[in-house]
Amino acid sequence: MNNLAFGLLSALLATNQPQDASNLPPQNIGIPSDTVNTNDPEQQELQKLMVDDDAASDEVDKWIRDNDALAAKGAGEPKTELNKRIRARLDIVRKGYEDFLLRHPSSAHGYMAYGSFLNDIGDEEEAKAQYENARQLDPKNPAVWNNLANYYGENGPLTNAFAYYTEAIRLDPTEPVYYENFATTVYLYRKDAEEFYGITEKQVFDTSLELYRKAIRLDPDDFSLATDYAQSYYGIKPLRTNDALVAWTNALQIARDDNEREGVFIHLARIKIAAGFFTEAKMQLDAVTNAAFADIRKRLERNLAERENPPTNKVTENVSTYVVSVTNIVAVIPTNIVIVATNEVDVSTDFMVSPPALRGQ
Repeated sequence: MNNLAFGLLSALLATNQPQDASNLPPQNIGIPSDTVNTNDPEQQELQKLMVDDDAASDEVDKWIRDNDALAAKGAGEPKTELNKRIRARLDIVRKGYEDFLLRHPSSAHGYMAYGSFLNDIGDEEEAKAQYENARQLDPKNPAVWNNLANYYGENGPLTNAFAYYTEAIRLDPTEPVYYENFATTVYLYRKDAEEFYGITEKQVFDTSLELYRKAIRLDPDDFSLATDYAQSYYGIKPLRTNDALVAWTNALQIARDDNEREGVFIHLARIKIAAGFFTEAKMQLDAVTNAAFADIRKRLERNLAERENPPTNKVTENVSTYVVSVTNIVAVIPTNIVIVATNEVDVSTDFMVSPPALRGQ
């Protein structure tokens, strides 16, 4: 059974040829754009509910930000009062969805939208129940399989998450979010993936990375996706130096502002210190001026100094050579470089602020 499951996953990765992302239709919360009938009163009502849902979310976010700003100045509303106001605002949205579903109990899209609302406010168990209602009514909607897979990825059993992401991708091989979520779950729960698919840890890493690459090919301008993919190399031992450098260099090409660019410089410097490219690492650390990165920059500068001037009695380190190998991602480092990676230097996962978040629809 496990080998069969891995065979299905391998076939999925090999044969699903995603369309050009620029040709994809806009996504909605489990409601394919080509099925929305703007003249249907039921769908018009649901769309209005979803707009109200978004407005309530924005309003609550503003309340919290404003209150935090006031609290920093010694003012602001007591937390208990603010929470009461937030609950009252969200209860209006909740009642709107419940009333809608009482009158339209066969609306799979309604259950999906309600489930997404509940998930956003932290009621995951009730959200799952609404997703299940949607799945029973519309089992061919890939978004519901993705959202249920997210639930199982966080709450178990993991076998359901693996199976449900596979189904979501089978139903829509053009949606990058499904590949990204699947990649993240396989990566974070490697032991479970090993057991479920009957494969080695190396094969699990390879599977996760290929899923990330599938997502990137579909959405090459998603900076968050690109950095999640690049950070995944920190968990692989020995470090796949060239692949990591290519991933971070590609992320640099789509960084949207100086803050994102400097964050990538930090990662590139870190990998290059490990690879022995000290001059390049120093240049990239010199380009980091944002105070938010000051502590990490100083730490890497210490590592760089120690590597450049090792103790004279230090035992010669073992080296491993890696060859640049990137599939379907633009390699932007010079192809004539052969990177020599020395023993691991400061490449623990503490640079990953938090695991990538699973994305719902």
